[in-house]
Amino acid sequence: MTTPEAKAAPGFVRRIPEGDDRQRLVCDACGFVDYENPKIVVGAVATWEDKILLCRRAIDPRKGYWTLPAGFLELHETAVEGVRREAWEEARAKIEIDQLLAVYSIPRISQIQLIYRARLASPDVEAGEETAELDLFIWDRLPWDEIAFPSVHWALKHFDEVRDQAVFAPRQNPPGDLGEMTEDRRR
Repeated sequence: MTTPEAKAAPGFVRRIPEGDDRQRLVCDACGFVDYENPKIVVGAVATWEDKILLCRRAIDPRKGYWTLPAGFLELHETAVEGVRREAWEEARAKIEIDQLLAVYSIPRISQIQLIYRARLASPDVEAGEETAELDLFIWDRLPWDEIAFPSVHWALKHFDEVRDQAVFAPRQNPPGDLGEMTEDRRR
C-alpha cells in the first residue's frame, strides 16, 4: 500500500495538483499526474457437491492459514479470466463461474476484492506453488479459527446465505467492517 509518506520516484513530487483534493505523485518537469490506484483481487468460493475448496497458504501474509483460491488480477485480464487462472495456479482446479458473490473494499491495504460463486469441474485438485495443502470441506468442518483474512470469513458466510438461490444481488462488506486485522483476527 502506498502512503502519503512513501518516497516519490525520481522527478516526481507528492503534492496536490490544481483542481484536486489530495496528494498525488506529480512530475516536476511536465506536470504529469501518476495516479496510484487500488489493487484488484479476484477469487472464488468454489464447490464440489456440498464441499468448499480451501487452500492453506504456503506464502506470507498469513502463511499456514486457509483461504479461497484468489489473487491479484493481472493487466489485460478480465475478472473471470483472473478467477480461473488463480484457481488453476493455487489448486490446479478448473472452475465454472456461476456469478459474482461479493465486492469487498479493504481500504487499509487499498484493495477491491471481487469474489465469485463457482463450481469445480472435477474434485481432482492439487496444491499449486503458493499452496501448502488444500482440502474440500463440508460446511460444519470449515476451519473457522484458521481462516487467513476477514474477507474470506465474509465470503464463506455470504456464500452460505445464497447457496440455494439461483439469482441474488452481490454482497459487500458487513456494515462498518473494513477488514481491519484486529488481534483476535490474527490468531
